[in-house]
Amino acid sequence: MPAYAVGLDLGATSIKAALVARDAGIVESMQVDTGARRGPDHVLGQLELAVRGLVGHVPTEHIQGIGVGAPGSVDLDRTTLIRPPNIHGWDRINVRQALRARLDCDWSIVVDNDANAAALGSAHYGAGRPYDDFIMVTLGTGVGGAIIVGNKVFRGTKGAAGEIGHMTIDYAGPQDRAGVAGAIEAYLGQRFLSSHARRRLDAHPDSVLYAMAGAELALLTPAMLAAAAEAGDTGAVEVLAWAGHKLGCVLGSCINLLDIRVVVVGGGISQAGAFILEPARQAILRYIKPGMHDGVAILRETLGNEAGMLGAAYLVFEHAHSHVSAARGT
Repeated sequence: MPAYAVGLDLGATSIKAALVARDAGIVESMQVDTGARRGPDHVLGQLELAVRGLVGHVPTEHIQGIGVGAPGSVDLDRTTLIRPPNIHGWDRINVRQALRARLDCDWSIVVDNDANAAALGSAHYGAGRPYDDFIMVTLGTGVGGAIIVGNKVFRGTKGAAGEIGHMTIDYAGPQDRAGVAGAIEAYLGQRFLSSHARRRLDAHPDSVLYAMAGAELALLTPAMLAAAAEAGDTGAVEVLAWAGHKLGCVLGSCINLLDIRVVVVGGGISQAGAFILEPARQAILRYIKPGMHDGVAILRETLGNEAGMLGAAYLVFEHAHSHVSAARGT
């Protein structure tokens, strides 16, 4: 019998949702506004809306469950989302219980950090498929991270391993959203990168970015930096090279710690492609001990937003497989 799951990627602005066939990938997809400022009850309603918009495309008995990738911490049981950033009033909510009650179902519902979900999507459907072990970094509103070992997420003792965004590259540096000084997120998170870029572009008054983002660069986004770099803008190229160097620095530390030498980079800012990844590749070896240089590679995840939805759905397939194996005693 064909197996399907719904994968939900919960973001601060939108919820991206897909009906996923285990072997074929995305069958149907849709997107709804998160409405994060309206609080957790509204957000849970939007998750329900997305699920209901997808499950009618296949027979209900073929649907194994729902996977949710979300920002913030998730308990080790992968049921409860704890204080996700940017969702007003959300403290600690058992998403499995809440969605089962709303949908009046007993489906398997698995919740995980959004970077872990993206990493699973990459491992089983994307750039990570050729590798059993790799490090995932997602560059977006924040900087997420995940560790894949043996095609599974390494979660640590409490389920929170892989928080690469909060690794410090300068103990006296700026604070990230969690208050960690000099964390890589405080340089490469979307808001932080735009702020750093405004200061660095003072040396490039002729940059096309002033026409794109206004005289004070108030509207500047990483997407604009990427577009300007593609057009040959020197200032944009230099800013992205600066960001790439910072990325290479923190990834070198990750490799020294884990001895996992393949890195897959996803998220919106990764759309800058070689403008940020090539400087990272040039920098990374300077931060890794010489005996560990062999096999080091930084790859771009080309699935885009699909990685998170695919990985969220794969959480369900993985959960179902583990229960079947346990029942068989294997």
